[in-house]
Amino acid sequence: MYFSRKRPPEDYPTEMTAIWKCAKEDCNGWMRKGYSFEDVPTCAQCMSPMVTSMKELPVLFDSGLDRKAAVKNLKIKNTTTE
Repeated sequence: MYFSRKRPPEDYPTEMTAIWKCAKEDCNGWMRKGYSFEDVPTCAQCMSPMVTSMKELPVLFDSGLDRKAAVKNLKIKNTTTE
């Protein structure tokens, strides 16, 4: 019997994140806006220009922080903004 230690995806906190999305209708390429090096990037899959958009994605934590402390800070931040 196999028991995975990974948490299910629904347990991870998510937030609305700014992304770059491919402008082509039939392409599903996208990237987080904070991880692009260009002001207006091109799609890595089809080389089309990209447009800015929003998408609900899991929160990425700084590797220098303790994960539990980061989740705690996120919960505190969410309760103060509501």
